[in-house]
Amino acid sequence: MKKAIYPGSFDPITNGHLDVLKRALKVFDEVIVLVAVNSNKKSKFSVEERIEMIKEATKGLKGVKVDSTDGLSVKYAKEHGATCLVRGLRAVTDFEYEFSLSASNEFIDESIDMVFFMSHAETSFISSSSIDTLYNEGIDISKLVPPSVVKMYKKKA
Repeated sequence: MKKAIYPGSFDPITNGHLDVLKRALKVFDEVIVLVAVNSNKKSKFSVEERIEMIKEATKGLKGVKVDSTDGLSVKYAKEHGATCLVRGLRAVTDFEYEFSLSASNEFIDESIDMVFFMSHAETSFISSSSIDTLYNEGIDISKLVPPSVVKMYKKKA
């Protein structure tokens, strides 16, 4: 069985994230969406809220599990028998960040590969931080995120 980890803050999960996940499921039998907790980053949603949104958004997808960690994703992958970390690329700036991250992960454990999926044009501009900005400005975000995210934003209001 081919297993991968899809780590990220997912604060919140977007349709761009879901696009990458669906494409990863064509390659891997199981993908664990891993909410990576970064204590240096202020999050809009708690880990529990993010997990809830992701579980609801991925309800019909076979082969998806959801978990969280406050450790390194590459170590989590090794501990859970995954051979790859899945990442999405939107633009050149993503590539520079991901290239550096990939090198760091390879230094930690060269047996864990990074697999990259390019965003489709219609989701390439979406980021979790832009979703928050748009929502706070009263813009309808329902075409950019799964319904579970809209519901959670309304709950927080």
